[in-house]
Amino acid sequence: MGKDTGILPGLPAVGGKPLHVTFDGGRLTSDAGILLLSVIEQRLKLAERLAACLEDPRDPDRVRHELAEMIRYRALLIAAGYPDGNDCDALKADPAFKMAVGRLPESGADLCSQPTISRLENLPGPTALKRMMAAMVELFCDSFDQVPRRILLDIDDTEDRVHGGQQLALWNAHYDSRCFLPIHIYEATTGKPVAVILRPGKTPDGAEVALVLRHVIRRIRARWPAVEIIVRGDSHYGRPEAMAWCERNRVGYIFGLAGNKVLLRQVAPLAENAALGRLAGEGDKVRCYDDFRYAAKSWTVERRVIARIEAGPQGADSRFIVTNLPGLAKSLYEKVYCARGQAENLIKAHKLHLASDRTSCRKATANQFRLLIHTAAYWLLLSLRGSAPRNSFWREAQFDTIRLCLIKVAARVTERVTRIKIALPSAFPYRAGFTDLAGRLAKPPP
Repeated sequence: MGKDTGILPGLPAVGGKPLHVTFDGGRLTSDAGILLLSVIEQRLKLAERLAACLEDPRDPDRVRHELAEMIRYRALLIAAGYPDGNDCDALKADPAFKMAVGRLPESGADLCSQPTISRLENLPGPTALKRMMAAMVELFCDSFDQVPRRILLDIDDTEDRVHGGQQLALWNAHYDSRCFLPIHIYEATTGKPVAVILRPGKTPDGAEVALVLRHVIRRIRARWPAVEIIVRGDSHYGRPEAMAWCERNRVGYIFGLAGNKVLLRQVAPLAENAALGRLAGEGDKVRCYDDFRYAAKSWTVERRVIARIEAGPQGADSRFIVTNLPGLAKSLYEKVYCARGQAENLIKAHKLHLASDRTSCRKATANQFRLLIHTAAYWLLLSLRGSAPRNSFWREAQFDTIRLCLIKVAARVTERVTRIKIALPSAFPYRAGFTDLAGRLAKPPP
């Protein structure tokens, strides 16, 4: 920019008039919508829940940034699309974030910097992290207005690539990378996160799956002793230890089951019939089901196995699931098991829209803490979306769409003696949706 003229080089004139570009517009923010998320955070008390699990080693007389304030700031940054710790330096004086954290936009002190956030990320030890993960399960239970009759838990893992000598990083041949494989657990009906657990980049074994389910489900059952719980996952989680634990603890399950020679031989007559039916013109794809008892060598009891046999243009294809649920084979496979694909969309929202794969710390405890903060940001956007009317566009929008349309809003912030004025753009295209959500959040929760 020319110091004398104020003209930014490269910008052509418009209508014969030169463009004068200066950075003197006043106290502006590009994230005014973060104030909507701050209301939700205050209701959920996310920062307070997590901060209560930590012991602050600092001298109380010299503390400038409380633990809860730092956690709140970090979660809001992630929700607004700023996943890196360095973003704390760039936005510590932003008026919208200062107000969202509880500080005045002009006269209030700046928020914490990147080094302070880095020290926070390295603060929790294993015991504190266990308390924090338990607090997130408590948040999940508190989010229901009344005790549900049934909850359906989807469990899955996802690749999280690493690029250094981080703890727990392992080579995974399937993904052809050094990675973590964190486990994600969501409640399928509502999309609410229950647990996100950092772990090495290898397929979980039966003892690990059973351990995870035991900790999560016992915490839920401590609040809701009579709730019906169903666990759903792919063949990675159909381990005999996990199934045996579910059977002993009144937990329903439906898992994928890898095919083998014995299973394929069991359904061979049906596969032949399906192929003949397709040749006879019954359809481009002919599908049928089988339901039988089966016990693998590693199992101590027989269990119910459902087979889906399909003959199509590419040949015969047989898939298997194992379950202890009652019901028709076709219904269990198509309506219950196949619906677990929605869990991949929930993981995408957590990993892609909220950049929860930014687990670049050396210590595993610091990376687990990051996953918890990203999960807190997930709760903020999920709750904002849930506040929209049932028939509105926003109720089904992806997180990145909500962020782009409702969070990334320019505003001029003016702090006066008796009030703070926030001036939004007159031509804001999503004014109606923003106004409606603000009005709904202004009402006290039921």
